Amino acid sequence: MKTILFSIPLLFFLFLQLISGGRFHGSEFLNGFADTIGLRDEFSKSPVLSAAESIKKMKLEDGFNIQIVAEEPLLNSPVAMSFDNNGRIWIVEMENYMPDTLGSGEDLPTGKIVILSDKNRDGKMDQRKIFLDSLVLPRAISLFENGILVAESPNLWFYEIVNDKSVRKVLVDAAYAEGGNVEHQPNGLFRALDNWIYNAKSGKRYRKKEGKWLIERTHFRGQWGITQDDQGRIFYNNNSENLQGDYFSPGLGASNENQQRLAGFSESIIKNNKVYPIRQTPGVNRAYMTGILDDSLRLVNFTAACGPVIFNSTLFGEDYYGNAFVAEPSANLIKRNILINTGYIVTGQQAYKGREFLASTDERFRPVNLSVGPDGALYIVDMYRGIIQHKTYLTPYLKGQIKARDLSDPINNGRIYKIVPKGKKAEKLSIPKDSGHLIKLLDHSNGWVRNKAQQLIVDSKNKELEIPLRALLKNTNRPLAAVHALWSMEGLSVLKKEDVLPLLKNSNWTIRMQALNSVPSVMNKDNYKEFLAIFRLLLNQDDTLAAPYLAFLNPYLALFDSMAAKQVLADLAKKYPNNIYVADAVISNLKNRETVFYAELVADTSVAISKRLRKVIEEKEKRSGNSVDASKEYPKGATLFRSICQTCHSADGNGINGLAPPLNKSDWAIGDKSRLIKVILYGLSGPITIGTKVYKAPEISGEMPGLASNSNFSDEDIAQVANYIRNSWSNKGDKISQETVSEIRKKYQGRQKPFNEAELK
Repeated sequence: MKTILFSIPLLFFLFLQLISGGRFHGSEFLNGFADTIGLRDEFSKSPVLSAAESIKKMKLEDGFNIQIVAEEPLLNSPVAMSFDNNGRIWIVEMENYMPDTLGSGEDLPTGKIVILSDKNRDGKMDQRKIFLDSLVLPRAISLFENGILVAESPNLWFYEIVNDKSVRKVLVDAAYAEGGNVEHQPNGLFRALDNWIYNAKSGKRYRKKEGKWLIERTHFRGQWGITQDDQGRIFYNNNSENLQGDYFSPGLGASNENQQRLAGFSESIIKNNKVYPIRQTPGVNRAYMTGILDDSLRLVNFTAACGPVIFNSTLFGEDYYGNAFVAEPSANLIKRNILINTGYIVTGQQAYKGREFLASTDERFRPVNLSVGPDGALYIVDMYRGIIQHKTYLTPYLKGQIKARDLSDPINNGRIYKIVPKGKKAEKLSIPKDSGHLIKLLDHSNGWVRNKAQQLIVDSKNKELEIPLRALLKNTNRPLAAVHALWSMEGLSVLKKEDVLPLLKNSNWTIRMQALNSVPSVMNKDNYKEFLAIFRLLLNQDDTLAAPYLAFLNPYLALFDSMAAKQVLADLAKKYPNNIYVADAVISNLKNRETVFYAELVADTSVAISKRLRKVIEEKEKRSGNSVDASKEYPKGATLFRSICQTCHSADGNGINGLAPPLNKSDWAIGDKSRLIKVILYGLSGPITIGTKVYKAPEISGEMPGLASNSNFSDEDIAQVANYIRNSWSNKGDKISQETVSEIRKKYQGRQKPFNEAELK
């Protein structure tokens, strides 16, 4: 018996040695494994379970039940969902995502948008209707007015709907998801409180006005999934961070392209990224690396964080309202976080230590998106499959894991679950379009209902609702209802200065904040002096909460009185010299005027605003120079850069906050040729020093994956993308040959672990 127990981990250890080139040490694998029978069972099998069987493998927080809402064959590979006002679920099916480890047939038009209905009203969907088919990897939807927005890379389309059928197709944005692979492209299409539609992995927002679609620049944020709190602040994450978010309204402060980092945006809300799976998780892409798994072979930190939701329903009780739930498909779990609001700053902590809200021993349970439903329950989109890592970064190690447990098949499953408290019934709710009823729903206890009611009011274009909405707005004793009334009026274009001006003096910060957010919609050449007077009043009253907003609103004031706007900025800078949020809000106004403002500031150079402004000036100077386009000389390199690198390093090579550092004027790009090749082939683990600045998480992602294990990229391809990077923007580097790439690949044959800065020095 002892021989059998010993042979199982030993054989797996030898398997790891084989696929990792002998670098997986026995001590890393065997230390701490007393339960070798359990180890054997979990490593040797990953059976396909029915939804009911899969639920039995889940460990859920006490006091809750999980219920099946939909399962195969009713749906296939779901990645996103949206409820309509009748309670039906619209599903995005990314059917051909990674059919095998080669991604064979991924570009085939098999994706669909389907409508699921509960005809017998038993709580479980029983009818499937295909709304759209023949799509290539669709990724997001948003119901809007008389139709639906559909993201199918690289395009964003709007389909008009009549009787659940598409009758007209309009192109909204031909560059919605330009560049990047399927893991790194925009998604979300989240309709926010301010009536704009925001996205993860994107710096764009969308809105339809007077029959035309508007596209505006906003902050780049997130990777997969996007949500908001009751104040309309946006939350998201990247794959290695639990939760990120904005302290301020998402439409503010994105006007200075020279400012790479803006305090209060892309903030790390939950700094603890530990996860607690209840099964061994060797099937993650870099599990062979020290520190990825613990001694029991369980994932230590997030590696696929996605699909967050701010739970603004009262169904779970007071302790859960406003909590942030985050999905982690690679560890088969859902995390609960408790958020804390202090003024405009949001912080938080994990709800539990050493355990999760929900965790499963079913390796194929892949929660990829979360949502609050019309009934107030927490809904889970489970892609239910073995492979979730895209081929671009798939390591030989993970390919071995997939083969060992037959994780490639099947690829036609998918489930929707919902979580409800024991002893409580999640009441179904259909929202009638009756205007009077919709206005009452703006005060509903479920945030999903309030948001949907606001959207339907705005979509109705019924300006006769102005009077009852104004009555609701004036009742500021019900702040959430008043906030939704305000933005409903803004969406109908009936909001007036008389509505907003009194709210700017309201003692309730929630009301005051939303009034400030709405100023751009009502301030004009005829009334701007009245707003300016209140701005000056707030400034003189030392309203520290309003101060950043006064700076963010300055571009709108400057349209009518540039001198008054300039004076407000100067006064803010002098009054709050060490407040980083005010400082960065001021700097967000100074595109290409940073140096002049710095000279006029006549302030102590040791204070925060001087330091931060000087930093922006220095970074701008580093990026200055002729912008070179190397795509003609290295066309394949340009294509590969757009597909693989651009979504993290930016099209201009200047990096993206929260993702990756700059390549433009970076010695890592134009310096040692062999070093750049090593990084492209095998990846780089941070922190990393560029010039005198150290980049580390959360300012950048902790690790950049390499391409050596991807057989789709030849040595010539690697040379092309390296040369494109070395000779684009302000870079000028000598040429890298295919032969040099081949030599380095041969020298490090079998390596999977990314390099770190110390090794490359």
